[in-house]
Amino acid sequence: MRVRTWPVVGVVFAVLWVFVRGLPLTPVSVVRGLLAGLLVGLPVAFVFRRLYSKDLDLSRVIGALPYAGLYLGAFTWELLRANVDVAYRVLSPGMPIEPEVILVPLRVESDLAITIIANSITITPGTVTLDYDDETNALYVHGVNGRDPEAIAEPIHTWENYALELFNEAASPSDPPPEIVVSGGERDSTTDRQNGGVDDD
Repeated sequence: MRVRTWPVVGVVFAVLWVFVRGLPLTPVSVVRGLLAGLLVGLPVAFVFRRLYSKDLDLSRVIGALPYAGLYLGAFTWELLRANVDVAYRVLSPGMPIEPEVILVPLRVESDLAITIIANSITITPGTVTLDYDDETNALYVHGVNGRDPEAIAEPIHTWENYALELFNEAASPSDPPPEIVVSGGERDSTTDRQNGGVDDD
């Protein structure tokens, strides 16, 4: 079912308005906040309607919502895990930090999916997206755990699996992710996963 995009965006603005205002969770307050949000959100969405597509496949959007929830859940888990991991590395007397830059080829191709994954990497402690190579459709990612490059790429591949469904990309989550490229060459490591990735030396 195709509908105009701007009313849907206006409703999204109204829902965001309820959360931003921090209203009491009573039915009257929520309904009042939602109506106030619609009064503000619908005109704003109409004025800026040229910024998004004219029509929207509503059934497709509803079908993508579970994958949005899965993406958010996987990202939240990785965010919590990375906070603990970075705190351990900073507080450890040996400071087990070995920075590394890896090239992570992507299966997603849309600008929105690539941007969301790149920002998810940067928000996660211990990793930063340095650049995007549009010729190879890959992200340069800096991580503090250079001894285990595959551990850096693993959550990225998980997010990408959900993003493929969320944004209706051509590739499938069942398609194997391309091999990562490690910029630092071979390492003398005792970890079991030291040989993950392809060295470019």
